[in-house]
Amino acid sequence: MAEADLLHGFGGQLMRGAATTVQLALASLAVGTLLGAGGCWLQLSTRTASRTVGYAYAAVIRSVPDLLLVFAVFFGGAMTLATLTGRHVEVDAFLAGAIALGLSFGAYASEIARGALLSVPDAQREAARTLGLSRAQTMWTVTLPQAARAALAPFGNQTIVLLKQTSIVSIVGCDEVMRKAAEASGATREPFTMYLAAACIYLALTGIMSLGLEWTERRVSRLDTR
Repeated sequence: MAEADLLHGFGGQLMRGAATTVQLALASLAVGTLLGAGGCWLQLSTRTASRTVGYAYAAVIRSVPDLLLVFAVFFGGAMTLATLTGRHVEVDAFLAGAIALGLSFGAYASEIARGALLSVPDAQREAARTLGLSRAQTMWTVTLPQAARAALAPFGNQTIVLLKQTSIVSIVGCDEVMRKAAEASGATREPFTMYLAAACIYLALTGIMSLGLEWTERRVSRLDTR
């Protein structure tokens, strides 16, 4: 009851905003992981054109602020749909945010994956081929497991950054934590209290993710010592 009084009845809305934040982060993570895998594959391609596309994607997206990406997808998507359909089409803020943040996450993920794959010594791949393993078997049994371990920490850290970046999608109307905190702040005229509550929610979510990442790293370390 005391907490409800402190937040003037907006606690439930903030919790719903937190749920939307988690959903947005997961959707962006899914999009970004796929784009990161594709970008990494392009960068490591033997074809010059493919490598150029892969490196250009990572370089351009990492050079543009995430807020501008959100604007580009949200307003650019609306303009494109209006041109194609001949009428005004409202772009869903959640979908636009997931695509924009996914584009950003994918650019960093492609660099993480490329670095992890290149960190595996060529000698190990050559030894696997000498033992009779095919190229595909070498990739799945030798290269990818080691690359995954090398990429685990930076990928996890980038995921935590992604969770915090979801706050910028509030500017296009997505009902995540920051949007709900802003609405509560305007209604109660207590911005410090509402934004402090939002900060506590982000702290809790990132804390849970950090603990999960540490647990996963410990599990992987124990597997390596067996």
